Amino acid sequence: MAKRNWTEDETTLALELYFRIPFGSIGSHNKEIIKLAELLKRTPSSVCMKLMNLAACDPKQQERGVHGLKNGSKLEPKIFNKYANDLASLVYDALKIKTRLTEYDIGQAISTSEIQSVFGVDDLNKIPEGKYKESFIKTRIGQSYFRSAVLAAYNNQCCITGLNNEKLLIASHIKPWNVSDDKTEKTNPKNGLCLNPLHDKAFYKGLITINMDYKIIVSDTLKNSQMDIKTLDWFMSYEDKEIQLPDKAIPDKQFIKYHNKNIYIENL
Repeated sequence: MAKRNWTEDETTLALELYFRIPFGSIGSHNKEIIKLAELLKRTPSSVCMKLMNLAACDPKQQERGVHGLKNGSKLEPKIFNKYANDLASLVYDALKIKTRLTEYDIGQAISTSEIQSVFGVDDLNKIPEGKYKESFIKTRIGQSYFRSAVLAAYNNQCCITGLNNEKLLIASHIKPWNVSDDKTEKTNPKNGLCLNPLHDKAFYKGLITINMDYKIIVSDTLKNSQMDIKTLDWFMSYEDKEIQLPDKAIPDKQFIKYHNKNIYIENL
């Protein structure tokens, strides 16, 4: 394959993939990387190098000493900064690019039942273009992509217990979805934790939280709840322990502060 410069559209697709897969899985044998390489008519190695260059734009990866190629493209920081806190727009724009490159239908990313319940039709193509349609698509796709991005950041493991069964993992919002900014917070993986269902519920209800040092705090309300001793011991065994921090998109302390102040309940 002849060498050629990466375009803005191609870099956008690479960034969408960067957030969707664990950092440790970047390699030329990764099926998702191979798929993107085939779409872009590039080699898997070329896609891997682009992903590493994008990783070098990530503050978390910079802290870990990750560096891209010395002669990396100026497009990489531009695209990274454009979408880093707005994954809904990233995935929406990436899907639009795919529709131009393939026979992919953007409607495939949203269930027919969702389209039916909101618009009363079963095909997005029947709905007139406009801000409401675009907002709906971004929201639905963003919700799904947020889960993928958060689980990928935590390498598909609960950040408290280390549980790695994807069927039992939840992408929890630190600052709740309903009070988060549509563009910069709702789909921001820095506003997410990968949790098992019980800790997810406890976090959502403010019975546990994490502090500025990413250590787990268990509320007196939960400690004084009626439960068997084994369950209580299980909760307490994680108190004051640091969560397993992600490879990328480390929780933003502004969201932690919000949870500490507005969600966490020390005593009823």
